[in-house]
Amino acid sequence: MGTKTQPQLAKENERRIRANDKEFNAQFKYHNNYIKTSKYSLFTFLPFNLLEQFQRLANFYFLCLLVLQLIPAISSLTPVTTAIPLIGVLTLTAVKDAYDDIQRHISDSQVNNRKSKTLRNGKLVEAKWSEVQVGDVIRLDNNQFVAADTLLLSTSEPNGLCFIETAELDGETNLKAKQCLTETIELGDRHDLLWNFNGEIICERPNNLLNKFDGTLIWRGQRFALDNEKILLRGCVLRNTQWCYGVVVFAGVDTKLMQNSGKTQFKSTGVDRLLNFIIIGIVLFLVSICALFAIGCAIWEGLIGQHFQLYLPWEHIIPKDYIPTGATVIGLLVFFSYAIVLNTVVPISLYVSVEVIRFVQSFLINWDEEMYYPTTNTYAKARTTTLNEELGQIQYIFSDKTGTLTQNIMTFNKCSINGRSYGDVIDLRTGELVEITEALQSVDFSANPHHESDFRWYDRTLLDAVRSDEEHSHVFFRLLALCHTVMAETVDGKLEYQAQSPDEAALVSAARNFGFVFRTRTPNSITIEVMGQTEEYELLNILDFNNVRKRMSVILRRGDSMVLYCKGADNVIYDRLHGGQEDLKARTLDHLNKFAGEGLRTLALAERRLTEQYYNDWRSRQQEAALSMDSREQKLNAIYEEIESEMQLVGVTAIEDKLQDGVPKSIANLQNAGIKIWVLTGDKQETAINIGYSCQLLTDELADVFIVDGNSVEEVEKQLRQFKESIRIYNRFRPGGFDPFDRLNSDSNMDPLSVTMTQTSAFMQETNLPPTPPPPPAISVVTFRWDEKNKDNKGGPDSAECNDLFGDEKGSEDGGTASIVVDENTGFALVVNGHSLVHCLSPELENKFLDIASQCKTVICCRVTPLQKALVVELIKRAKNAVTLAIGDGANDVSMIKAAHIGVGISGQEGLQAVLSSDYSIAQFRYLERLLLVHGRWSYYRMCKFLRYFFYKNFAFTLCHCWYSFFCGFSAQTVFDPMFISVYNLFYTSLPVLALGVFEQDVSDKNSLEFPRLYTPGLKSELFNIREFIYSVLHGAFTSLVLFLIPYGVYKDGVSANGFIVSDHMTLGAVVATILIVDNTAQISLYTSYWTVVNHVTIWGSLVWYFVLDYFYNYVIGGPYVGSLTQAMKDLTFWVTMLITVMTLVAPVLAYKFYLLDVHPSLSDKIRQKSLKKIHSRASSDVRRTASSRRGRRSVRSGYAFAHQEGFGRLITSGKIMHKLPQDFAFPLGLGTKKTQVLHNNLNSADGPNSKSNNVTGQHMVNNNTNMRQNQNQNHSSMADITADGRANGGDDGRGSGGSDDMSPRAPCQDLDTINL
Repeated sequence: MGTKTQPQLAKENERRIRANDKEFNAQFKYHNNYIKTSKYSLFTFLPFNLLEQFQRLANFYFLCLLVLQLIPAISSLTPVTTAIPLIGVLTLTAVKDAYDDIQRHISDSQVNNRKSKTLRNGKLVEAKWSEVQVGDVIRLDNNQFVAADTLLLSTSEPNGLCFIETAELDGETNLKAKQCLTETIELGDRHDLLWNFNGEIICERPNNLLNKFDGTLIWRGQRFALDNEKILLRGCVLRNTQWCYGVVVFAGVDTKLMQNSGKTQFKSTGVDRLLNFIIIGIVLFLVSICALFAIGCAIWEGLIGQHFQLYLPWEHIIPKDYIPTGATVIGLLVFFSYAIVLNTVVPISLYVSVEVIRFVQSFLINWDEEMYYPTTNTYAKARTTTLNEELGQIQYIFSDKTGTLTQNIMTFNKCSINGRSYGDVIDLRTGELVEITEALQSVDFSANPHHESDFRWYDRTLLDAVRSDEEHSHVFFRLLALCHTVMAETVDGKLEYQAQSPDEAALVSAARNFGFVFRTRTPNSITIEVMGQTEEYELLNILDFNNVRKRMSVILRRGDSMVLYCKGADNVIYDRLHGGQEDLKARTLDHLNKFAGEGLRTLALAERRLTEQYYNDWRSRQQEAALSMDSREQKLNAIYEEIESEMQLVGVTAIEDKLQDGVPKSIANLQNAGIKIWVLTGDKQETAINIGYSCQLLTDELADVFIVDGNSVEEVEKQLRQFKESIRIYNRFRPGGFDPFDRLNSDSNMDPLSVTMTQTSAFMQETNLPPTPPPPPAISVVTFRWDEKNKDNKGGPDSAECNDLFGDEKGSEDGGTASIVVDENTGFALVVNGHSLVHCLSPELENKFLDIASQCKTVICCRVTPLQKALVVELIKRAKNAVTLAIGDGANDVSMIKAAHIGVGISGQEGLQAVLSSDYSIAQFRYLERLLLVHGRWSYYRMCKFLRYFFYKNFAFTLCHCWYSFFCGFSAQTVFDPMFISVYNLFYTSLPVLALGVFEQDVSDKNSLEFPRLYTPGLKSELFNIREFIYSVLHGAFTSLVLFLIPYGVYKDGVSANGFIVSDHMTLGAVVATILIVDNTAQISLYTSYWTVVNHVTIWGSLVWYFVLDYFYNYVIGGPYVGSLTQAMKDLTFWVTMLITVMTLVAPVLAYKFYLLDVHPSLSDKIRQKSLKKIHSRASSDVRRTASSRRGRRSVRSGYAFAHQEGFGRLITSGKIMHKLPQDFAFPLGLGTKKTQVLHNNLNSADGPNSKSNNVTGQHMVNNNTNMRQNQNQNHSSMADITADGRANGGDDGRGSGGSDDMSPRAPCQDLDTINL
């Protein structure tokens, strides 16, 4: 009875929707398109917010105290002392929460009130997004956001195609093609047909998988399969499509965008969590003290107090018949009385002060002109005021790539043509390279009517070569103008390109500006304009790009000539070149390495001249492979391999994926501060790796770059196991090396030898080859370093010792230190693909993945979904217990930003979703460096210093009551005037400590950036922890003891000079209170390192304010202590007592501070001393990023990266992507043309000589392919080998046109670039 049948289970796991049928869809109660991210409404705000606030332990504690103070029998203080601060804290927090929620309401309203065209009763009406429902048919216009997840029905383009931009989902700005069912294309934009469309959709339930959709459409009695290619997701933007219609499948919170957005989590800082723990400890301490004093009071009352009832009568509620019972009741009441008296150890003003300090620090961030971005008129903004000090404790940064590290702008930067490098500007007088800046004049392209005004090129020699009809430069740009899948259209009389990838757009744009303008295409033709002359080519084939081939080719015919143009990864192209061009290959490879070392994205270009006969033979075999029913892909790849061989090298392009300004320098500084940086991106693997090199997350000095790309758990586990073994081998052969895996959980110290090791060379593995452990390094540079013996910092109140970055150092017998210092540039990097990351995050592989990642300098995760980004962040938070920061700029980063301890949004070009979900917003990635190393470190330093001093002054104040209890029969009698107790934290000591928490700094902002290791104490929570708290408590206890005992000893049985008795309670209380205020002033003066006008006014003003307020209260209002302080101050005894007491308290602190400065100075102490002496400690190590000024070393890795996807070539040649109809094409389609039929007939009736010729060609090709495989294994070990091969094999083939005889007339044997560098 309890089991469910299979159909019932199926219904629960599926979703049924009927188009234009509200009644049918209403029965399932699907979510509407209304979005709600706010927490409160007008009616629920007060109860819900108060409930949240009283869930905080401190607020509940003070509420309980307030209730106790309302009971007269046990309260010796007025309830006002607790009520006013508690109400103030609740009000301040409520106002802040209300403001934050109002901002969320405004954001929700903006989204929900967007307009969408919806079909209602056969008419198209404008409706709000929030009114769109599942099953509605909606219309989208060009450049409009998709309102909900929609099944595409019809479009304005031929064959039901449309193009979308998914930047909000995966960060990619390249266009993606979607295509509706051919059966629904006929609906067009006819509203009557669309309104009568009653198809029923059965699909999967809402989920967060962006690249997967399974469903079925039932219409007109037929069933049609639905997949992800027919779905438009909410957040996408319609591009290059006039209109399209679709039926809503998922709306509101069910959309994949919202499913990936993650839940908003309550965020608190590490200091908050530690403070909560300390509060619990203090409460337990108070309970113990109160219980002890309650027992002491009961004993005293039972033994002594009962005899003094005439002078100290018991309360009427105390039973007087039986003394032990009465004493016990008194002790019980005194327990609660002491709980009230001693509650000032943790006063409510602590939380008020913390909130005020954070609030003001947020404004300091908002007002920082150094983080102002004038281009967009954007300041940094602290969107939350509760996390500032957490910015000073970040251990892991998780960054998006597109729009965060990069500008997502590709620029044609440099190139190599026929062995000559172009792009560098050389000073003809000195022969040196000129740094390219904004001030340098770029080449004028205005003579070209199709030039783009924003195109920048600075090397005039290339334009001169093109205009002088230099052959090789013309071949180079002709290839760029013809070998691509770009679409051209004319908008307002201006030629515009729509490219599937920004790489292709940059290359075609470069060709356009140099005079080779791509004008238009049809499925079988391409038209370009060369130096004003129109050239039309017949497009015979597009051999499309994919991740395995890493290249794309086009086969073209013009007149009697036929040519194959190819572009792709340099190692792939080099393996397919014909012999006899070794010198050209060597010089071009030299340029390739230089470009890659500068972080540029490189593509190699090659061509092959074809004969009609050879092409016809190849075409027939290609058609046969294309029609094969088994192993079609493998057969086609083999056919493509055959024709993409024996090619002539044309040149190399170098594109800069423009990083945001200052990214490499910022990353270097953040890493030097001890922060680990992970890049989580939706981009392709090659693109992510290339950017990793550009921003110097990856370097050529890395021992290895591990690539995890397995498709199954077994494959991923095998790769991780191999990488783990590789690290073992590396560390075993490294001088002074150790196995980190054997020491992950070990507390043993490192080898006493200080070693700095740099491996001289490392080769990155091919992504399509199985990973193998790297061989032991052939050459290692070992340096021995003995540092002056350092000891642990003893925990001075000013700052913690931070010379040692990771733990203690043991001195050797001769006084040297023992630490291993590994060169920052060596080590490993890990690159993980999205499909492999799924397995890495599984419970069985999670620990292995973390073990590998922990040993890597950099981790890059590519092709990851928004939810995977959040899962990676959650993993590090959980497994490493580390403080994390996530930074991004798009909607695809929202879940990651919400998951991290700190979320930073970049107000970029992908909307404001990331900013609205973030805790802090900045305009550029480089401002993150200042946000963390300056504001974060200062905030943490100030908060820790504030807390240490705050606990000190409060224990010094409160524990005076404890010492007095031994002299007042444990009666809960206070030493001080009740009014003094009420205003001590509010008026007398609040402002100086607030000024300390807001303005204090140990070093300047410049030094904070110059010495990033100043940040490391925050990573280990050195400035405020249990040890520092105990130190503050002991310091406060010692102060309270001296404060009470010296005045008590002086005034006990004391008599003034004129014979008056001064040993009364009020005089003692007034004297102790005054000395306490003076001591507080002296102590905070010693605490303050950075003096401002505000510090002077608050510190000295509070001292004056104490005397003014005491006089006003006692003489004007008429307080009970009137005249006590005045009479005491008239006597010399008071001043001597105060001097002795303050000196006794200050002398040890001064001695300890001087001892630390002289014997164990912290890094900040050393920097301050050097700043005072005007000595520059080191030169700036700015990492230049400007394209011209980068002097990257020669790299042995490939700089290949191409953000392209497979499939556009097929769409072009099939004609589905075209606006023109087939009869308008310049060249007929298919095999029906006369030329193609003649070629086909020639193939079938080939005579003997032709067959022989073809066999010879095929034989030569097979031999060459064999040689190519051998060369691929050799991996171009050195330039000398390549040159030697050139001498040995030179002249083997008549195609050796790449030699010096056929070189550019402007290119010497070795170009200027090679000579100079």
